[in-house]
Amino acid sequence: MNKFVFTPNKIDELKDQYDLVVVGSGGTGLTAALQAHELDLKVAVFEKNKGLGGNTNRASSGMNASESLVQLNEGIIDNKEDFYKETLKGGGLLNDRDMLRYFVDHSAIAISWLMEHDIELTDLTITGGMSKKRAHRPASMAPVGGYLVTGLLKQIQKEEIPVFNEFKVTELLQDNGAIDGVKVATSEGEKAVKAKAVLLASGGFGASKDIIKKYRPDLADYKTTNQEGATGDGLKLAEKVGAQLMQMNFIQVHPTAQTDTDHTFLIGEGVRGEGAILVNKAGKRFVNELNTRKIVSNAITALNEDGAYLILDQGIRDHFKAIEFYDHVGLVEHGDSLEDLAKKIGVDAAGLKATVAKWNEDVEKGDDTEFGRTTGMDRGITTGPYFAIHVHPAIHYTMGGIHINPETEVLDGNGNVIRGLFAAGEVSGGLHGNNRIGGNSIAETVIFGRQAGMQIARLVREGK
Repeated sequence: MNKFVFTPNKIDELKDQYDLVVVGSGGTGLTAALQAHELDLKVAVFEKNKGLGGNTNRASSGMNASESLVQLNEGIIDNKEDFYKETLKGGGLLNDRDMLRYFVDHSAIAISWLMEHDIELTDLTITGGMSKKRAHRPASMAPVGGYLVTGLLKQIQKEEIPVFNEFKVTELLQDNGAIDGVKVATSEGEKAVKAKAVLLASGGFGASKDIIKKYRPDLADYKTTNQEGATGDGLKLAEKVGAQLMQMNFIQVHPTAQTDTDHTFLIGEGVRGEGAILVNKAGKRFVNELNTRKIVSNAITALNEDGAYLILDQGIRDHFKAIEFYDHVGLVEHGDSLEDLAKKIGVDAAGLKATVAKWNEDVEKGDDTEFGRTTGMDRGITTGPYFAIHVHPAIHYTMGGIHINPETEVLDGNGNVIRGLFAAGEVSGGLHGNNRIGGNSIAETVIFGRQAGMQIARLVREGK
């Protein structure tokens, strides 16, 4: 089968005016562009990077949703209220309640909408802080992010929606306080493009040392799992036109990143969701591996042992295909036996053997007697060969950002809507509180990407 290749539009295809200009080509931007186009808007997507997809390409675990048809097909009876409460608890009760309610109420619909567009997430796994399998992923168990971006780009290509790469938006244009276009830096110089609305879908600031240092100097030296373009450009654009930024100090550190190489790799939460455990140098577990990211990250840091090790077997590997990629790029240590693996990673062999034996016993009984883990216990660590991945916490997600309402309209410092300006995805703040639950970012891109497309169509139709 031929690999899908998307060819961005050439600069001579750029028009002077569109109904909607989308800034950013990640999951949020592409979803919004497709939804708005289907509601008869003329849309263009501008991406500053050469490659498309942004941080979405790096998402590996899944897309959370409750009460979905996929869950029912798997015999999982879920309810939105649990999803709401667990996300609220995970966010330290600091989530924007109205945004969270919209998010939860529209999660299952978003899964169905994707399926109508040949993006089928029919397998389920679980992430930290969730009580049920809500993380939807491809049947192949491939990383969800690349699959989503490819699926959306196929639809974008089919619908002939223009996407321009290496187009960096440098300014939001205003008329009487309303946003009515952008200035964009291109290979042929700066150009002004008029628009009835602009959507900022440009991602967070996880790769911006300057912004991180400003709001969280304690994290200034941490590595990041983000792509290098995640520098907070959309926040800067919005702030210049009076938008309010919120919760900017809420920066998520992901507990399991491989930081030993020049490139930092996120090791998806789904590895633990499928049964992996974390051990220290003594070969012992030290935390409920599927607690919230904040708690697991703090537990690894508190070891003061240069990170920790994820331990898994062939059975877990078979249920999380991203491990094939991690292995391909040299992040995975192999051992025919647990003793062999322990020797390779410098962990106490007797301790590791005893820990795995105890874990397997607890899995068999469905009762983690050491740390009270209740999820990600479908299988033990029983089938060789055995594998380990060295992990450290790393900056992963910026919960804070542009203040928006549930309609994705951008608000100024007085809480008033800035007409014509919308934001969604990681560039916005409020949904996640002080800690994002794994699987909720991909859900956010689709749920609020669709919402932005719908609300902008409403605005254009009303002629405001």
